[in-house]
Amino acid sequence: MTPLSHLSSSSKLVELQEQMAGTHLRDLFAADAGRFDKYTMEAAGLFLDYSKNLINDDVMAALVKIAEEAKLPEAIKSMFSGDKINYTEKRAVLHTALRNFDDNPVLVDGEDVMPKIRDTHKRMREITEQVHSGDWKGFTGKPVKHIVNIGIGGSYLGLKTAINALTPYHVEGLEHHYVANIDPNEICEVFKKIDPETTLFIVASKSFGTLETLQNAQAARSWMLEKGCAETDIRKHFVAISTNLKAIDQFGIAQENTLPLWDWVGGRYSLWSTIGLMTSLVVGFDNFERLLKGAGEMDKHFAEAPLEKNMPVILGMLGIWYQNYFGAESQAVISYDYFLRDLPSHLQQMDMESNGKRTRQDGSTVEYQTGAVIWGGTGTNDQHAYHQLIHQGTRLIPVDFIAPTTSHNPLGEQHPWLFANALAQSQAMMQGKTEEEVRAELIAAGKPAEEVDALAPHKVIPGNRPNNMIVPEKVTPEVAGALLAMYEQKVYVQGTLWQVNPFDQWGVELGKVLGNQVYDRLKAEGQTVDQDSSTNGLVNRFKQFNS
Repeated sequence: MTPLSHLSSSSKLVELQEQMAGTHLRDLFAADAGRFDKYTMEAAGLFLDYSKNLINDDVMAALVKIAEEAKLPEAIKSMFSGDKINYTEKRAVLHTALRNFDDNPVLVDGEDVMPKIRDTHKRMREITEQVHSGDWKGFTGKPVKHIVNIGIGGSYLGLKTAINALTPYHVEGLEHHYVANIDPNEICEVFKKIDPETTLFIVASKSFGTLETLQNAQAARSWMLEKGCAETDIRKHFVAISTNLKAIDQFGIAQENTLPLWDWVGGRYSLWSTIGLMTSLVVGFDNFERLLKGAGEMDKHFAEAPLEKNMPVILGMLGIWYQNYFGAESQAVISYDYFLRDLPSHLQQMDMESNGKRTRQDGSTVEYQTGAVIWGGTGTNDQHAYHQLIHQGTRLIPVDFIAPTTSHNPLGEQHPWLFANALAQSQAMMQGKTEEEVRAELIAAGKPAEEVDALAPHKVIPGNRPNNMIVPEKVTPEVAGALLAMYEQKVYVQGTLWQVNPFDQWGVELGKVLGNQVYDRLKAEGQTVDQDSSTNGLVNRFKQFNS
């Protein structure tokens, strides 16, 4: 495989970057009255304005060309065909099958997985209806009022993001909680909020051996027993999402309360799977299904649209443009919708765990930057925090703004003000404010000449900061699904161009292995001397206060 930097179109992009580096977005808009119409598109309920990027037709053509050279169309086809594109673990990558509502089979090793998915959806609906109807009762005969999801990483971040995005669709009478961290403070705070007689725990772990999840599940089990639940009634308060039936049985969870996971669904792509049981319980299975269908619509668009009119491809290639040709190191995602407040955290795992790699498919080390640092938050809160760095700092930070045109809660003029702020931030990042404009403003305000000279340099805002506007009408289940799927496919686009495997995470494993070794030393008698001096010193300090 030819590295990204060696593809023939790469030299063209280097040349175009030199041209665009001396061009201001203001001038691009002034020169082309039709720029907005040219660089906007719509798919699966999302409207994308990418006109405020350092691009022209030549740049976009070159980006499409390098994507073709990197065999992106073939890579897209391979994913949907069930090929084992997770080549280091020899697995297919078919989270897309979980949101596929076509009648066509989806094959893994020659077997159609769609019947299993349909059966699992049926079971998820049954559990959801049992809880909502009050038929699912705890050890004292009371119906479920509290649901606690015990899971970490992909069994937590995407799930929480989707559930918060769908806040207006939450079922009344149920309270939901999360336990992810192994820090005992987290689960103890949840214990204060729940009632053992009316709580259902969902333990989400493919292996049923993830350290944090298993420790928290054992703590929850012990708490239930302390609160009067008999061993034989534990199964009334626990559901497992796992493949390890033996471990589940030993824990005391009934087999009929177990939902499967499949090895062709990676953790950070698992919110669409049985991990989504929590989502179904909180918003109802019909709304969970709408979430899946919205993601499925984005999948169809990604699979079928030509590269130059393909939303995840365009966003992915713009990321390549800035990361590999302009030297940008991060990407901000800022949602002007309170219900999307957890999106940056989910995307951090989605993107950084996927493409934070240094080894190409052939085993060689990459010669170029991979994996942006993803961060962000919500407007307008963040305008009073880190936007200063984006506007006047020295770093190039491309931004995705997400701003629905309609609110679920149209309270007075607040949503128009919110949307106006989103547009204003996007516009300000694009156009900035020149020294001439600053001076004219200060003079008009009656400032003396010496004050104008002193203040002007500090008030200049360079602009020319690239950003995208993603504008749905309203965050419905379909829109939330499409938005999350769009970012997943964008990650795949970039991983393909960088020629890394977006579906493994070997870098996560080393810390787990060393964590077990360090734990053994924390529990061992006497001074620890067999590690590096820092680890020895810190282990012994821990023992000093915990002996």
